[in-house]
Amino acid sequence: MSFIKKTVKGIYWGIIKFIPFTRCIYETRNTQTPISFRYLFFQKILGFNRGAYWQVHFTSIITYPRNVVVGIETSPGMMPGCYIQGMGKVFIGDYTQLATNVGIISSNHDLYDTSKHEESTVRIGKYCWVGMNSVILPKVELGDFTIVGAGSVVTKSFPDGHCVIAGNPAKIIKLLDKDKCIGYESPYKYNGYIPHHKFEKFKREKLNISE
Repeated sequence: MSFIKKTVKGIYWGIIKFIPFTRCIYETRNTQTPISFRYLFFQKILGFNRGAYWQVHFTSIITYPRNVVVGIETSPGMMPGCYIQGMGKVFIGDYTQLATNVGIISSNHDLYDTSKHEESTVRIGKYCWVGMNSVILPKVELGDFTIVGAGSVVTKSFPDGHCVIAGNPAKIIKLLDKDKCIGYESPYKYNGYIPHHKFEKFKREKLNISE
């Protein structure tokens, strides 16, 4: 990189860092869920998934975002084509990643009256990884360090975590060594667009969640 490019880049990040509104862009730039002007523009200006308090791709769909709790550096729907249905309740832990076209369903139609829904809860732990085209169905709980293979349909819970699950219906195909699972942390912590130290207050005042 030339001296001029380095200088311009340094000035850019220097400005971003010290403006309160854009500081989050600087602080999340090297994380797995970086905040960018693109996400802010599509969500806050154009109105795609405006109700979500975390970064969402304009092709993803989030319903009832007030019923969804996202952990630190976790942004379900940030990848294209996802469907996060929060009619029930959805809890997703810190540093969990969701790939493209993932579906999370927290309620289902009543078997005898499809005009009604049966609401339930989906819980996904910390440091999980949900592969492309996977679907997680109502009442499922996944423990920490659960890896969901691409194209899986998760119909039951794996609360102990530390495993790789795959298939339709998903089942355990590999157990992980707990001692090798790394629980890293980023220096700057955000729950979506919300600084982590403000998130508990935000959750109490803005979300439809009681635990």
